[in-house]
Amino acid sequence: MESYGEILRKRREEKNVSLEEIERATAITKNYILALEEERSDDFPGESYFTGFLTNYCEFLGINPDDVLRLYHTKKIQEAPVPIELTTKQKPKYLIPAIVAGSAAVLIGLGLYLYFAVFNVPQKLAEKALKSTEKEKIHQYEFTGKSETKRFYKGDQILFPTKQGTGCIIITVGETKGKLSLLMPSGTQIVELSEERDLDVDGDGFADIIVYLSDISTDEASHGAEVRLIEKKGENSVVEINNVDEGTELAEIPSAGSVKNNSKRVVIHEDTRAYPFTINVTFRGSCLFRYKSDRNTYVEDYFKNGDQVAVNSNNGTRLWMSNNNALKIRVIAGLSTYDLEVGRAGEVKAEDIKWVRDSDGKYRLVLIELE
Repeated sequence: MESYGEILRKRREEKNVSLEEIERATAITKNYILALEEERSDDFPGESYFTGFLTNYCEFLGINPDDVLRLYHTKKIQEAPVPIELTTKQKPKYLIPAIVAGSAAVLIGLGLYLYFAVFNVPQKLAEKALKSTEKEKIHQYEFTGKSETKRFYKGDQILFPTKQGTGCIIITVGETKGKLSLLMPSGTQIVELSEERDLDVDGDGFADIIVYLSDISTDEASHGAEVRLIEKKGENSVVEINNVDEGTELAEIPSAGSVKNNSKRVVIHEDTRAYPFTINVTFRGSCLFRYKSDRNTYVEDYFKNGDQVAVNSNNGTRLWMSNNNALKIRVIAGLSTYDLEVGRAGEVKAEDIKWVRDSDGKYRLVLIELE
């Protein structure tokens, strides 16, 4: 019986067409035309390519493609190797499952040995769970009055004894990421890194304890905050704005003798007369700030980095700041400008900036630090 390759070659020769003409007409390259005629199916990228080219070539030559494809498939079946299962002795059906089951038992046994005997996973998991529970547990620290440094975490509580000795006031640690927040009955206090803050724990207007924040993470609240607790001794460091002296008219400016001898006085500006002046405050950090100018009511707010306040005064202004290092004060009197000295971080300070008339008859704009 004639092969399909011979049929293709003979029909091409009968039609007397060249490989180049076939290539132009069918878009099948000469190499593949010869491979079809020589029955080299392995030269094609795949089975579909071979059968597709074979069909196109048959149609060009005027041959029924189905007949040629049957010859191709018949040859392919004849040349196919004998299935290996027909030439080899088959193993019992139960052998492979038995091998798999045995291997699985060995692996499970080895895994249990490593899990319990070598790595001791159950004990380690129990220890980890215990540590996690211990970490989540609310810890309470009783402040004894001695200065001490501790690391606090969110939810921790500081027990501060009352002055009457009848119980404790609870300070709860809030936020510990970037800044420290302390929740007290008198309100919430925010403490920045390297800031020293006086706290009025019982709300009686007197500072009871000094908190210094020495370490805190900016992106991980779980690291907690390292805090130094210092007992506040002595008189109240908070100046009540309500007790500020009533402002006076320019004709009633006090003389220098009215300033207490134990008050620190700094002359800012002097002139032959008194006139309105301006206090510009620029904040470089967080600070609770109060001020009262002349006869006006006092103003209080919590300011942060970048905020600015301008205070206009005829006679005098009283200032109170919770963190003296967090702000810059500039006084403008007439055509002159004066920058006041910046204090320490966390320093609470109250001061008056006002006109006084000295014994020589001159008017002096002075800064008086209040005790």
